[in-house]
Amino acid sequence: MRMLRDRPEAEEVMQEVFVRVWTKASRFDPALASERTWLIALTRNAAIDRLRSGKRRPMTEEIDPETVSDAPTPETATLSAQIASGLDHCLAQLDPSKASYVRFAYLEGWSYEELARASGTPINTMKTWLRRSLLRLRDCMAGLGMRHD
Repeated sequence: MRMLRDRPEAEEVMQEVFVRVWTKASRFDPALASERTWLIALTRNAAIDRLRSGKRRPMTEEIDPETVSDAPTPETATLSAQIASGLDHCLAQLDPSKASYVRFAYLEGWSYEELARASGTPINTMKTWLRRSLLRLRDCMAGLGMRHD
């Protein structure tokens, strides 16, 4: 929803992701990532693909925020706040520009190419920076006692 900003569009992309998971489950390698990480990556990539393809349908109605998501339970809200606090702490440990690239890539859906162009760096350099930043974030979150899956 955050990337596509259209509930029917997001539901359609999720359906595509479920089909991919079903048909490509044998490609999942737990040595490379957790199930959650794999699913998030598939979903993020599918949303980016949809945005780039131009196949988005025009929004036919305003989004009612109350229909987008249910209110979190107190436990979920507390856990989310703890994770967000830990992530903010760990992002602050990164070089500020690298932290910005991570935010743009993984929260705003920017592609490697877009980030490389905006920063004036080669695309492979951007990929390396993001990979190293994610590894540092993972280690930092683990140091805070938060799982990295």
